[in-house]
Amino acid sequence: MRKIGQIQGLEIHPSEPIEEGQGQLVLMFHGYGADAYDLQSLAEAFKIKGPTHWIFPQGVLSVPIGPGWTGRAWWNIDMARLQRTAEQGVPQDMSQESPDSLPKLREAVFATVERLGIPWKQVILGGFSQGAMLATDIALSAPENPKALVILSGNLINKEEWKQKAPHRKGLPFFMCHGKQDAVLGIKGAQQLETLLTQNGLKGRLHAFDGGHEIPMGSIAQANQFLAGV
Repeated sequence: MRKIGQIQGLEIHPSEPIEEGQGQLVLMFHGYGADAYDLQSLAEAFKIKGPTHWIFPQGVLSVPIGPGWTGRAWWNIDMARLQRTAEQGVPQDMSQESPDSLPKLREAVFATVERLGIPWKQVILGGFSQGAMLATDIALSAPENPKALVILSGNLINKEEWKQKAPHRKGLPFFMCHGKQDAVLGIKGAQQLETLLTQNGLKGRLHAFDGGHEIPMGSIAQANQFLAGV
C-alpha cells in the first residue's frame, strides 16, 4: 500500500510499465468493509487493450466488520438498519443520501489523476457496492467525460445532485450489473440509477443476474464485451 497522489492504494501494472501521462488509467473502488486488495483480481479478469495503469484505492475509514475484525470504507453506513430492512424484505432507498465525505473524496481523486498526467478520456472508473457509488459520483463530477464507468452492484445515492450533473456526461459509456436477489443493496436502486443515467444521455444498460451481492463470472464476461467496445 502506498501513497499515490492524494490517495492511498494498491498500484498494479499488469501489462508493460507505462510512462507518466501515457496509457490508460483504471481506478477501481472497493466496497464497504473490504480493502484495496479485495478487487485486485479484476486487473487480470478484465481484458483492457493496451498499457494500463491500475489503481485500487484504499477506503479512508476503518470500520468494524466482526469481533476483532475491521475493514475499510468510504463513508459510514448504518449496517444495522440495512440488515433490518433486508430481513423485513423492504427495499432500501438510498437515493436521498449524500455522504459528507464525497467532496473531499472527489478532490483527492481529481488531484491524483492530474498528478499522473493521464487525460480523463483515458480514465476508466469502476467499483463494487459502495465503491460503485463513489465511482459513479466521481464520473458525474469529473472535469470532463472519463473513458468509461463500470458499476458493479451499485445503487442510486445523492439523487438531486446527480440529476443536475448527469446531463453534462452525455455520451459517457457505462456498464452496470446487479443480482436480482441482492439482499444488501436491492436491485430497485440499481434500476433507478440506470434510468437516471440513460435519460440524461449516458450510454449503457443494467445487466441483471440470478444471484446476490457478488460479481459472478458471467458479469465479468459481459463487462469485457463492454470494455472491448470502448
